[in-house]
Amino acid sequence: MTTSKLAFAALLLAAPLRAQEARVIKFATLAPEGSTWMNEMQGLAADVAARTQGRVKFKFYPGSVAGDEKDVVKKIRIGQLQAGGFTGVGLGEVAPEVRLLDAPWLFRSRQELTRVREKFSPELSAAVEKGGFVVLGWTDLGAVYVFSKNPIAGPEDMKRAKMWIWEGDPIAAAAYKALGVDPIPLSIIDVMQSLQTGMIDAVYGPPLGVVALQWFTQVKNIYPVPMARSTGAVLISKKFYDSLPEADRRALTELAAARIARLNELTDAENDKALETLRKQGLVLAPKPAPAVYARYEELGRAARRDLVGRLYPQSLLDRVEKELASLRARKTESR
Repeated sequence: MTTSKLAFAALLLAAPLRAQEARVIKFATLAPEGSTWMNEMQGLAADVAARTQGRVKFKFYPGSVAGDEKDVVKKIRIGQLQAGGFTGVGLGEVAPEVRLLDAPWLFRSRQELTRVREKFSPELSAAVEKGGFVVLGWTDLGAVYVFSKNPIAGPEDMKRAKMWIWEGDPIAAAAYKALGVDPIPLSIIDVMQSLQTGMIDAVYGPPLGVVALQWFTQVKNIYPVPMARSTGAVLISKKFYDSLPEADRRALTELAAARIARLNELTDAENDKALETLRKQGLVLAPKPAPAVYARYEELGRAARRDLVGRLYPQSLLDRVEKELASLRARKTESR
């Protein structure tokens, strides 16, 4: 057999082998190794590898090693990464209208958030897909509290604090604008050092996140009125997702839905546990304010949400979400 024929035969033999090579999903997240979030993602990786017989595997980049969420979105778009777990900030880089779910003082409970998100999920998922990604699952990150070195009893104290704001987050910016607070913008990666140096003395986040990022070691007080109910998502590049065989796409979608549903239940319980743990570690939870104060925050929330119309989401979407919430609350009142 001639040399050229031997080379051609080798290529034919190699082709099936290359077709069986594993497709690797490089996945980045702010969640640190060992956290419940990462444990469930590791479980998802094992589930997917087993169902696809090793055709689809994961490689994880936890704990911000791939950069801030905006960096991760950019890296997915250029193919350096394929997927990630995001908070609302990362989601806003893909589909700004999804940030409505993070709007300040919009939801009174996790149940309200869940029902509204379920109703509007097809519309919001379509917006994410238009941005070049596929939603593998929506995640509940928990109620967002303010944690501070000095006690905070209301908006006036926030004005005196050196409040952190996640750099480039329009939702938090609108909330602070409504409060009359002038915050200090920083990447989430720079928060810990800035707390240590005194550049900032107040941060916000769900209890579980504040524990995981170790911010709690630098603060002493918790303000009891949640600023928002934080929504996140597990996203994958649409281009990469569409390149997978149909059976592997179906496996990834089904297994991710199951794991993320479990993750949300665990996150809800662990946020409650984390808040109690922080109190046992000496952080002081301020007394809940009077009902009139809660009403004032809802008023400020309406102003903040309208300030973002046309920049993040259309007026029509805001109107429909607020109408759905009003309907939910009316039905709840009637059922009492």
